[in-house]
Amino acid sequence: MEKLAELLQYIFSGLTNGAIYALIGLGFSIIFNATAIINFAQGEFVMLGALVVIAFSALGLSLPLALVLAVAAVTVMGLAFERLAIRPARDATAISLIIITVGGGVLIKGLAMLLWGKDAYTLPPFSGQEPLTLAGATILPQSLWIMALTLLLVVGLEAFLHFTILGKAMRAASYNPVAARLVGIRVSQMVQFSFGLSAALGAAAGVLIAPITMGVYDMGTMLGLKGFCAAVIGGLGSIFGVVLGGLLLGVAEALASGLVSSGYRDAVAFLILLLVLFFRPQGLIGRRPLRSS
Repeated sequence: MEKLAELLQYIFSGLTNGAIYALIGLGFSIIFNATAIINFAQGEFVMLGALVVIAFSALGLSLPLALVLAVAAVTVMGLAFERLAIRPARDATAISLIIITVGGGVLIKGLAMLLWGKDAYTLPPFSGQEPLTLAGATILPQSLWIMALTLLLVVGLEAFLHFTILGKAMRAASYNPVAARLVGIRVSQMVQFSFGLSAALGAAAGVLIAPITMGVYDMGTMLGLKGFCAAVIGGLGSIFGVVLGGLLLGVAEALASGLVSSGYRDAVAFLILLLVLFFRPQGLIGRRPLRSS
């Protein structure tokens, strides 16, 4: 019974982290499908979400209002990032654009360090800290919030992309930009929306994880890499593939950390990434690239 409780404890921890990786990975997937580039500034949007919601909360705003304003503020930053950094270089090669996102991430991190310093800041849990017990294992209420809201956001994203005019336009622009232009869709505007949506998902991940990990200016680097791993493992062209990749990655990390050594936690993510790239480069639920020439 103790072994079962221990295993459940690792799985609960892994699912919590995996849900965060999934949200971050979805941001990578959305931008990749719209532009065929990898936005390595995605982790910084997560960091901004955490620090901005903590700042709003410190100003005395209610937690729900602080959450909404933080996601909205980071979404605007994502839109501005595309307009100021990506669009002027839209005719550059994909490698050049990826380098621009790396530089943008470094700049955002530096500005965050100037604004918030190197201290770690805390955010109160959404609904208390009393752990819940299930089959001998414990789970924090914040973990339930993370998993439930991640599920809600994934379902909402799927519905947005398939049942709204804007979502269908974004999908059309990613499938075939030339045909999309011929039917009157402004592809450059769809690309900008994709950066805003990606930033919103990153901010949501930062808001959800802030009560557990605390907010610090350099928290986005490793989270961004783990989200990238989740996206590649699951398949950059599939929403549910990215979610699956994030959950598998989170559980694998937790099991390796608990059953082997915590020193292998980060290594596991990149080992799985390498194995997937070697044996199934399109991802576990891979599709052909959405963007065509």
